[in-house]
Amino acid sequence: MPIFPFSEADPIQFPGPTPKRSDVVIIGGGVIGVTTALYLAEKDVQVTLVEKGRIAAEQSSRNWGWIRKQGRDADELPIVIEACRLWRQLAGECGEDIGLAQTGVTYLGNSASDMRRFEDFIKIARVHDVDTRLMSSAETAGFIAGMACKFHGAMTTPSDMRAEPWLAVPALARLAARKGVTIVENCAARTLDISAGRVSGVWTEAGLIEASNVLVAGGAWSSLLLRKHDISIPQLSVRSTVAATEPMPEVHAGAGVDDHVAFRRRQDGGYTLAPGGGSALYIGPDAFRHAIKYLPALFDNPFGLRYLPAAPSGYPDAWSTPRDWTAETISPFERMRVLNPAPSQTGLRSVVREFQRLFPSAGPVRLKTSWAGMIDAMPDVVPVVDRARSIDGLFIATGMSGHGFGIGPGIGRIVADLIQGNAVGHNLSRFRLSRFSDGSPIRLGPAL
Repeated sequence: MPIFPFSEADPIQFPGPTPKRSDVVIIGGGVIGVTTALYLAEKDVQVTLVEKGRIAAEQSSRNWGWIRKQGRDADELPIVIEACRLWRQLAGECGEDIGLAQTGVTYLGNSASDMRRFEDFIKIARVHDVDTRLMSSAETAGFIAGMACKFHGAMTTPSDMRAEPWLAVPALARLAARKGVTIVENCAARTLDISAGRVSGVWTEAGLIEASNVLVAGGAWSSLLLRKHDISIPQLSVRSTVAATEPMPEVHAGAGVDDHVAFRRRQDGGYTLAPGGGSALYIGPDAFRHAIKYLPALFDNPFGLRYLPAAPSGYPDAWSTPRDWTAETISPFERMRVLNPAPSQTGLRSVVREFQRLFPSAGPVRLKTSWAGMIDAMPDVVPVVDRARSIDGLFIATGMSGHGFGIGPGIGRIVADLIQGNAVGHNLSRFRLSRFSDGSPIRLGPAL
C-alpha cells in the first residue's frame, strides 16, 4: 500500500499509453474527474483520463473525509443527497474497504449567532427531508460525552457519513479502469487543441489525443490551464493543514467541529484533526486579479484566512509560474507533478492543543502524520459546473471549495450526463461560470 500523503515517488498504477483518439478526455485525476469517467464508461463512452502526477495525490486525498449533507448550500444539497446514495453504491461496487461509515456530522455552537445560522439550515434541510436536528446545550453535552467545554447547542445530521479519501478515490479509479476507462498517470495536459472555436483534442506531454469533448477538472490547476485559452475563472487556492493522530480512545464515532478544531474518527482508530478555520492564502497575480470578487467573503469573515506574501515556486499562483507555454514546451503542470504544501506548524500545535482542551479525558494526543492541501476556492464558496460558452465541447468542473470529496460522485454523474447532452436532473444555474461576469451579485454559500 502506498504511503500517504501521496507524492511523485509513489509507483505509477496507470502507465498508459495514451490513445490517439478518445470520445472524451478528462484532465485531472481527483474525485470529480474519476467519477465522471466512471459514469461515462457505464454508458459505453470511450474515456481517457490524464493526470499530471498521481491519482488523487492532491486535495482529493488530503481532505477531512466528510461526506455530509449538513450545512450545504441550498443548491448543492440535492446533489449531495444523490452523492450520498452513490457513495454507498460505489463502495459496494469497488470491492475494497474505503472506510465508508454512517456516523454523523455535528456542528458545535459557540454562540447565539451560531445557533441562528444552524436554524437557517434546518429550514433548508426540512424541504429535502434531511434528518438534521438542533440540540440544546444540555443535549449537546450528553450527545458527545466527555467534552470539557460547554456549548450553546449544536446541529447534527445522523445520516451523514465519513470515508478515507486516500483509499476511496484510488479505489474508484481502479473501478473505472475495470469498466474501460483509460487512465494515464504522470501525463500532463499541456494545452487544448481547438479548431474553428471547437475542441478537437488535448495536447499532452505524450502527444495529441483527438477528442470532441474535454472536461477540465484540475482542481487548484484549472484556472491556470483555462486562462491559457482566454477563459477566466476567479479561482484561488488556499492551504489547509490536516493531521492524523495515533490510535486513541474513542471520544465520538462521528465528525464534529467548533470554531477551533474539526475532528472525525478514522478507520485506523485515530482521529483526523484540522483547524476549525484558519486556512492560508498565498498572495499572487490571480489574488490581485480577482480581489474585487472576493470582497463579500472578506467582509463576511475578515479573519477566516491568513495571508501569506508569496506562494512557493511552482505553485499555481506563484509569481514565477509561467502563464504562457506551447504544446511543444514543458508546462507548469509537469514542473509540479504533485502539489504537496508543507503543513502549518502553528496550525498543528493549535489542533493538538484544542482537541486536548475539548477532550481532556482522552489522554495525550500524539500525531501519526500531518499534511496540507491546496483547496480550489471560489468567491461564493460553490463550484463551477458548466460548459464553456466560448469553446464548443469544453466542460468545466472545478472550484469545489473544500466540499468536493463528499459531493464528488454526484457532480461526476451530473457532468457525465452534461457531456452526453442528457438531462442532468438538477438546476445548475447556481454553478454557471457566467455568474462572475453577467453582473450577478456574489451570493455566499456556507464556508464549511
